[in-house]
Amino acid sequence: MFRIVRRHRPPRRAALLGALVALAAALLAGAAIFLCSGVSPLEAYSVMASGAFGSKLGLSEVVVKAIPLTLTGLAVAVAATMLLWNIGAEGQFVFGAVGAAWAALYLSPHLPPALALPSVVLCGGLAGMLWALIPALLRAYWEISEILTTLLLNYVAVIFMEHLYFGPWRNPMGFGFPGTPDFPDAVLLPRLHGTRIHLGLALAVVLAPLLHVLLRRTKWGYRVRVIGRGPRAARYAGMNVRRQTVLVLLCSGLLAGLAGMGEVAGIHFALKPGVSSGYGYDGIIVACLAGFRPLAVPIFALVLGVFIVGGEQLQSAMNLPASISLILEGALLFGLLASEALLRYRLVFGAADDEESDDPDEGGGAFAMSASAQGDGSPRVVPSARAASADLQGGRDGSTGAVSAASHPGIRSDGDIADEARGDAKEEGA
Repeated sequence: MFRIVRRHRPPRRAALLGALVALAAALLAGAAIFLCSGVSPLEAYSVMASGAFGSKLGLSEVVVKAIPLTLTGLAVAVAATMLLWNIGAEGQFVFGAVGAAWAALYLSPHLPPALALPSVVLCGGLAGMLWALIPALLRAYWEISEILTTLLLNYVAVIFMEHLYFGPWRNPMGFGFPGTPDFPDAVLLPRLHGTRIHLGLALAVVLAPLLHVLLRRTKWGYRVRVIGRGPRAARYAGMNVRRQTVLVLLCSGLLAGLAGMGEVAGIHFALKPGVSSGYGYDGIIVACLAGFRPLAVPIFALVLGVFIVGGEQLQSAMNLPASISLILEGALLFGLLASEALLRYRLVFGAADDEESDDPDEGGGAFAMSASAQGDGSPRVVPSARAASADLQGGRDGSTGAVSAASHPGIRSDGDIADEARGDAKEEGA
């Protein structure tokens, strides 16, 4: 007989353990795909490693991929700190690219050369904020889920961008190919000599520790974390939940918009097909692997960059589809979800009325799963005595789904005791 019980506290280094489990799951899934394709997994992974680390070009391309992944990962992580799920980093990324293209093509010619590049950076970030403002207001004032609104707006942003470079912004000298004219040299992000690594790397390196300090060492960060964990308690404490909701999502949109700006001003030098390559969605995987910690986001952005560059090498060296890297990315995410279950729950073998754990820091949750509690062998949920006692002492009621005195007739609640005390007082007064 076994039970599935919830841990009171996750193990130490839970985030690191989860990332390692996710990485192992991705490698195992990739090995299965390679075997089904008739390729040795060791040979395939060797080719991926040589493509990512075997040359200066490969290493630089890993960094190039990691720049937008870091910025979109930070965008998702900032929102998640307040338990807001920004699935729209892709749309904000695209709109940031559109804003930067507008500034490069139509604003910078009217500005002094020294202001041309700053105007592109500023307009890219502001465009991302503008696209995030729509779901921010819907969430703050009408309680509309930001998951749905940000996700759906991704498609609107991509269609709007395609309309621009297929239509009014199309290069008249482009021989019919979609895309805007090339940007002026004054608005291009400087590159590291001999590589495609651009100034966006400095933005990513600076913003990650800056956000860590803002979220962990400032009053604003404290408010964000408190509102995320308990909006009602935050309102009772006098915090403006609506304002902070809008502010956090705007900050998230700013980061994703800067990522889009970096792609058009540092890599493509124009707005054209290929700008939207899924960096916003990949940023969700990066943020999850990092445990939504800004300092860890650049590390896992590099890890995902290795998968992307290695997947491209598989296509050229072994004639395998580059989409294998997408399979590995998906396996990373599913591995992370599996690790979350392993870190939050555990199997306990023994009688159903045994203590959940000898460790006072661990134990079962409010319910445990018993595999032999019913005669037909089907599992049933049984309440954990320790959790029930804790819930009663905490004054929870049945409306929250916790164990209450009403479901345990032998236990008197605090309200019953208070009513009895008031009745005794009346009798003595009489």
